[in-house]
Amino acid sequence: MEVVVLYSGGKDSSLAAHVLESMGYDVNLLTANFGVLDSWKHAREAAEAIGLPHEVKRFDIRVMKKACEMIVKDGFPKNGINFLHRYVVGEVAKEHNILADGTRRDDRVPWLDLKEIRSIEDRHGVEYIAPLRGIGSRTIKKLTENLFKIEKVESGELQNSDYESEIRETLKRKHVLLNMFPHHVQSRVKWRS
Repeated sequence: MEVVVLYSGGKDSSLAAHVLESMGYDVNLLTANFGVLDSWKHAREAAEAIGLPHEVKRFDIRVMKKACEMIVKDGFPKNGINFLHRYVVGEVAKEHNILADGTRRDDRVPWLDLKEIRSIEDRHGVEYIAPLRGIGSRTIKKLTENLFKIEKVESGELQNSDYESEIRETLKRKHVLLNMFPHHVQSRVKWRS
């Protein structure tokens, strides 16, 4: 069975792909891009490093702009990032029967609640898998350190293939201050053990 994993090139989505592959799924990686940056290249490099097929899907820039408007209005990124994730999942669900992501138990963004997941599955007749959903960050850190060589950098200093890089660039072009993003570390997988 083929599964499409929404892929940023970071440790969480790489671990989700690894888990699904070990369960016998035929894993294909998909990176969402809104045309603001060519940040998808980092996910492509990570996909090559872990040896899985990768594609980039371009989404409507107007959706990114709407998410950025939400972020500016709210003064924090949570609702805007979740809005983007719901949109991307919904669009991918129109084309694939089984989709997955690397969201984990203690993520705040992106996050779909169970009602949203059921709605996507029912509306599109798909299966949505989040294999890390019940796992906390300490466990994921241990697992990924055993499986991958990971580059870790403070958020905003590493252009990654997740939603945040394109959001930051869109806001920067509008001369919006970026201090609304909480400090956190982002990762990029460099190779598989």
